[in-house]
Amino acid sequence: MEDNRIDTTAVVPAITIEMAPSYEAHVVPVPIAVEPAPIYDPAAAIAVPEAVATPEAIAATPNMVPPPQPEAISPIPEIDEEMVHVQRALMNPFPKGAAGTGRMLSSKWAKTAVLLSHPSIAPHIPPTRLYSEANLKTMLDQHSMVVIKPVRGTGGIGVIKISRVDGGYSYTVSSSTRRVSTIGTLHHAVKPLQKGRPYMIQKGIHLATIAGRPIDYRVKVVKKGGKWEFRAMVGRVARAGLFVTNLCRGGRQVTSAQGISRSLPHVSVAAKKQEMRNLTNLSVSLLETHFPGIGQLGFDYGLDKSGKIWIFEVNTRPK
Repeated sequence: MEDNRIDTTAVVPAITIEMAPSYEAHVVPVPIAVEPAPIYDPAAAIAVPEAVATPEAIAATPNMVPPPQPEAISPIPEIDEEMVHVQRALMNPFPKGAAGTGRMLSSKWAKTAVLLSHPSIAPHIPPTRLYSEANLKTMLDQHSMVVIKPVRGTGGIGVIKISRVDGGYSYTVSSSTRRVSTIGTLHHAVKPLQKGRPYMIQKGIHLATIAGRPIDYRVKVVKKGGKWEFRAMVGRVARAGLFVTNLCRGGRQVTSAQGISRSLPHVSVAAKKQEMRNLTNLSVSLLETHFPGIGQLGFDYGLDKSGKIWIFEVNTRPK
């Protein structure tokens, strides 16, 4: 058998190890000021008002007790009174207009709510809310300009433009502009102008202009023989000094091609007209599903300075 024991008498050759040259660091002692950690004394805790209990203040004051955090409160859903009228319009037999005009639905809010339900149409609807002082503040916090208008109305009557300005707000009725300093003052100024009627608030759109005057477009469709037909697509240029374009308020009518080419020369006229037709067809189908019996519709479109198309409202008795 092979002997695996180690021979402890064997001579191990010596190993020479060269030491690295020594390095003597030149260390300069630096005094370090060490402050004792603060001792937390519950009995000496300081109650601090919530207004000053910031993270910085808490860190600077060891005995500060942060105020208790309030429990999360679920927001109270806004009661949409106008939707009562929407449901009533859907349930009741529809009123007739002049012979052959079909169903009339005066609520702009009802039609806007339906259009907002479609993912391809909603991006073309300016943000819209029912009027209240709280909603007015929210909208003006989010947008530099809004337009408030009657839920039921025609001809641009009662429409008010409101803008944020230095030191407060301005509101324009027809060609007259006034300024106020607070939301409360603004609300009290425009509320009497509403004459007890329900109003809605819509984000203001900076429209393309011709000679400094805003222009929008009216597209009218009529149902004849079971099929919808395009009857008109015209531009309306506002009268000098006004922001509404209605013809009954002094607006001037131009062809849609003239309006688009003169206000947005870099945009394809044919492409924009086709886009308005496509949006109209899609909207008509949606509105007819929700409000059967409609026989004619007038769409008010606007093109902003970038060429984007916006739908401001739809009328069931367009002029």
